[in-house]
Amino acid sequence: MEKRSSEETATVINSLKIKEEHATVKIKEENVEEKKEEEETVKKEEENEEDEEELPHAEAMDIFEEGLAMIVQDPLLCDLPIQVTLEEVNSQIALEYGQAMTVRVCKGDGEIMPVVVVQNATVLDLKKAIQRYVQLKQQREGGIQHISCYGIKNRDEVTFVKKLRRK
Repeated sequence: MEKRSSEETATVINSLKIKEEHATVKIKEENVEEKKEEEETVKKEEENEEDEEELPHAEAMDIFEEGLAMIVQDPLLCDLPIQVTLEEVNSQIALEYGQAMTVRVCKGDGEIMPVVVVQNATVLDLKKAIQRYVQLKQQREGGIQHISCYGIKNRDEVTFVKKLRRK
């Protein structure tokens, strides 16, 4: 009986080995299929990327500016210049919602600069808003952004005068 039981054991072991080999082959086949699917997905993504048209920076900026020009035609934003900045759009929206105010700053030459600041702005916020206003104005007019354009030279004094109004 020992011989038979060892034969049976050998048969069981062989069948287990065969089942293990089949399982290993099946796992390998599944791995191969998964790799093929991943490769196909990568190929499709690469094809999609190739299909997308790449625009040069200048063309992309032109498209953006055209879209921005259409947005600025909105009645809420129609007061803004064509080359509007995000800061100007946000300021205009804040004005409409009553979260900001327009301060009219009078220059010595009589020019009035409408500057938008939030309701709880500090003096520093107002100074920065004036600075940004002047920078944007000079950029749009093609002006030079140097103080020498205003005739200011070495050792000159610049005086800011606070004027009080009497009511």
